[in-house]
Amino acid sequence: MTYVSGNLRGEQLGEQLAIDDSSQATAARRRRRWLILLGVAVLAIAAAAWFATRGDKGAPPATAADQAPSVTVIVPGAQSVARTVAATGSLAAKREMPVGVAGEGGMVAQVLVEPGQWVRAGQVLATIDRSVQAQTAASLASQIGVARSDLTLAQAELERAEQLVDRGFISKADVQRRIATRDAAQARLRVAQATLSEQRARNARLDIRAPAAGLILTRGVEPGQIVSSASGVLFRMARDGQMEMRAQLSETDLQAIHVGSGAQVTPVGEQRSFAGRVWQVAPVIDPQSRQGIARIQLSYDPALRPGGFASATIVAGGATQPELPQSALLSDTRGNYVYIVDAQNRAQRRDVTLGTVSADKVAVASGLVGDERVVLAAGAFLNPGQLVKPVVQQKRG
Repeated sequence: MTYVSGNLRGEQLGEQLAIDDSSQATAARRRRRWLILLGVAVLAIAAAAWFATRGDKGAPPATAADQAPSVTVIVPGAQSVARTVAATGSLAAKREMPVGVAGEGGMVAQVLVEPGQWVRAGQVLATIDRSVQAQTAASLASQIGVARSDLTLAQAELERAEQLVDRGFISKADVQRRIATRDAAQARLRVAQATLSEQRARNARLDIRAPAAGLILTRGVEPGQIVSSASGVLFRMARDGQMEMRAQLSETDLQAIHVGSGAQVTPVGEQRSFAGRVWQVAPVIDPQSRQGIARIQLSYDPALRPGGFASATIVAGGATQPELPQSALLSDTRGNYVYIVDAQNRAQRRDVTLGTVSADKVAVASGLVGDERVVLAAGAFLNPGQLVKPVVQQKRG
């Protein structure tokens, strides 16, 4: 029994040793397989790195220019740009006519017009009671009748005397006295006629009339009011309805404006703009405000109310200047600037002075000639001297 047990233990030990040898062989094979795979991976990575750095045999190695950012540039050229000047000011009648009492005055009987009404030259605006003046005129007319009768009698007596002088009944001295009487009667008739004409002219001046055709702006008189030559302005008129804007301009802007310059005027609260032309430039400058006035003539429109406020854009001449899209312009504490690309394809800052600004373009008054390559956009991400790859965009319109 002891022998049998020993045999069994020996067999089990042998089997266990065989199993251990098989496991070790399997592990060794697995290690060799992993080493082979690891070696292939290392070779693949090395090959990929070699191709990435070398590339094809004919390709040059990568340079800084290949790594430079691409930027879009534009060559602006130079165009004829109209220079404009912005101004503000008040609206007024171009030729305002104050109308008052030209005659003796009196009590106003009727007022025949209202503000906003058009009148013709000589039209009656208001009448003044003339009952007393009418009686005076009638009296003077009667005096003319008396003077004419005296003249008729004196002429008849002179004619009879001339017939009798040849017969010796009347002396030549009597004839001369009758001639003097006739001449005096003629003079009195002329005086009476002149006095009546003067009275009628005075009566006519009692009517307040429009001195010229135009538009009534204000009315300062009512029926029953007592007026005289000292009453001041009763009506204000705009001759022919012409209006103007009195634009306030600085000394510098005033130098650029001339008679005939076109303008667009926009009253406050009005969406429309009205075309006009500068018809007068002030020859003096206000010593307090250092400003002068450019007067812009406008045709009549109900929206142009004298005394109102308006803004104007005046064309102050033209100049040949480059124009850029607003995306090309940058600004900082030093002012406005752009980036240009020089001959070595490096971005360089260029300070500029802006001119006329339109809806989509800005004229450059100074700083550019027009043949530079200007960075169209993304200039804020560039640094002076930075190497770039310029891509030229064709300039449109």
